[in-house]
Amino acid sequence: MNTYSKFKNIHYLRFVGRRQIVLLFIPVLFVFSCKKEPVPYEYSEGNKVVLYTVPKGFPYPTVPVDNLPTKNRIVLGKRLFFDPVLSRDSTISCGSCHLEDKYFTDNLKVSEGIGKQLGVRNAPTIINVAYHPYFFWDGGNPTLEQQVVGPIENPLEMGFNINEAVARLKKHSDYVKLFQEAYGKEISPFTLTRAIACYERTIISGNSRYDDYIQKGDTSALTTSEKNGMNIFFGEKGECFHCHGGFNFTDNSFANNGLYTTYADSGRARITLKASDVGKFKTPSLRNIDNTAPYMHDGSFATLVEVVEHYNSGGKKHPNKSPILLPLKLTVTQKQDLVNFLKSLTDK
Repeated sequence: MNTYSKFKNIHYLRFVGRRQIVLLFIPVLFVFSCKKEPVPYEYSEGNKVVLYTVPKGFPYPTVPVDNLPTKNRIVLGKRLFFDPVLSRDSTISCGSCHLEDKYFTDNLKVSEGIGKQLGVRNAPTIINVAYHPYFFWDGGNPTLEQQVVGPIENPLEMGFNINEAVARLKKHSDYVKLFQEAYGKEISPFTLTRAIACYERTIISGNSRYDDYIQKGDTSALTTSEKNGMNIFFGEKGECFHCHGGFNFTDNSFANNGLYTTYADSGRARITLKASDVGKFKTPSLRNIDNTAPYMHDGSFATLVEVVEHYNSGGKKHPNKSPILLPLKLTVTQKQDLVNFLKSLTDK
């Protein structure tokens, strides 16, 4: 029998960050048991399943049935996300590279891990990761839950072992209690990764001036220059929408954009071992792009002006470069209009 069988009332839970406000609808559920009385965990106010509130024009994200969001899970996940206890020397947290006041990036070319070691790739924003079908620049992880293990065990990042992290958490009585309240289970790699992923799915952004223009019909939301840039972006002049289309401005594909003639980082080929995938990286979302510099997998471009100039040139020659990347031949004004449009994608 389905224990969550009907809704009774709707309450609201509001999580407020510096720049994001995520509203969660908390349905009060009748809980039934076929054979015995429900355990206290099922009655806990903080364990009623909640619904993520998504912006207009966004689909509801796919959520694993074994990690449905609840208040207790989200609160636990947020605490773990910002707690350096998960790094070997207790100096680095997930939040060290994904800062709230920097739109969940760190604005560095590559991030700094334990012992001030530098990573090899730029830390992308985790805003709207609830909609990602795979993770990391090379798509090497298929789920948000599994992705959590990557930075914890990467020797250049948090440099810890997931089982050792679990053992350390078990020494903290408050964490033992919080995990039991959130999942009705003890601390384990299973519950640890799910708690952090549950929190990360709350970080949703879709409240830009562009959204006001498209979703609310506010024609004054964009300037003339931004509208011109939008027409270039979605038209044959720019062709940007082929890779950066949809509500999240990405097709989630892997592409070689002609950044180099020779790649030090093989990108997608690291996973597939195919020569045809050398230099291909996951297409990032362009939402909040003005605030998430530097750009590209290695942080090689410091400004949007440089990014637009790169695509205007058609990129460098490489056998795997996307065939749609050709010189755009934009004028100085058109390039600035395109940059201005990209800036309109910033969440207010």
